[in-house]
Amino acid sequence: MHLNHGEKHEEYSRYVGRKAALLAFSGIVLVLISLVSISKGAASLPIGEVAKALLGFDAAKRTELIVWNIRLPQVLAAIVAGAGLSLSGAVMQSVLRNPLGSPFTLGISHAAAFGAAFAVMIMGSGTMASSHVGAVTISNPYVTTGMAFLFSMGASGVIVGISRMRGASPEIMVLSGVALGALFTAGTMFLQFFADDVQLAAMVFWTFGDVGRASWSELGVLSVITLAASAYFLLNAWNYNAVDAGDETAQGLGVRVQRVRIWGMIIASLVTAVAVAFLGIIGFVGLVCPHMVRRLIGGDNRYLLPASMLLGAILLLASDTVARLILAPHLLPVSILTAFMGAPVFLALIIKGYAK
Repeated sequence: MHLNHGEKHEEYSRYVGRKAALLAFSGIVLVLISLVSISKGAASLPIGEVAKALLGFDAAKRTELIVWNIRLPQVLAAIVAGAGLSLSGAVMQSVLRNPLGSPFTLGISHAAAFGAAFAVMIMGSGTMASSHVGAVTISNPYVTTGMAFLFSMGASGVIVGISRMRGASPEIMVLSGVALGALFTAGTMFLQFFADDVQLAAMVFWTFGDVGRASWSELGVLSVITLAASAYFLLNAWNYNAVDAGDETAQGLGVRVQRVRIWGMIIASLVTAVAVAFLGIIGFVGLVCPHMVRRLIGGDNRYLLPASMLLGAILLLASDTVARLILAPHLLPVSILTAFMGAPVFLALIIKGYAK
């Protein structure tokens, strides 16, 4: 049955409306979870008092101190890191046409972690010291981030190079990522072997991944890079749609496939490198979220990318909130919880045939 122009327009309007409604709903959920997350912790705060402190109205001094100095930076770090990692995973899956593409599975997170550890322990760019809550302080995070970026670039360069090899299948690329992850993990363990007790404890805590260690300045750097990368990715959404249809089809539409692929990998690796350098390794967010979003919203990157950002932010923030409360007053690193939740969810997606 052929649809006339008016019916096609109406159907397209419904198509866009459903996706816009899901994005708006996700945004509302994110705001609500943020309020709950700020209010919960070792010291519980009434949500009304939290809202007053955030909006600048008169609130108790204790509430303002807890909200602005402790809870809000952690909540914003979880939102920005979750959005950035999920967006990076969605872009990698698209440009590599590989359902298992993500900063974690392709070894890029491990490479960034090794680069950061190398800068701190060998180059002396900063000192790691365990604080009373088990967090890690890096005195010069920018040099550390730079080294993390360089090593993640090396790992992503290898993946891009393999993807350009004739006859290279997605399976070969994923196996290459696993090998890279093992290599850089071994390198990090080698550095740990020669560390003293304090450095070793700090390295272990740092590698776990914890959004609670981000200061306002680090959060600013992470936010600027994530927002800039998001703008670039969203502007290239049509190109990613074309690449999803196949290299030959994309080239026929005028897309410079190799340039789109390489710059997509580089910028996704930059977002990953900054997140890992500041927060440690947080796995499965970049792998699972894009697949969940594809199930809900389809594969159109104009909607898939912003929806992946929102779901990544929601998932990491909710995980961090649960991690803070599950063993209170002890703090469980959020990366442990994301791995516990992410692995079964991804297995379920594979079994049901959604991860493809």
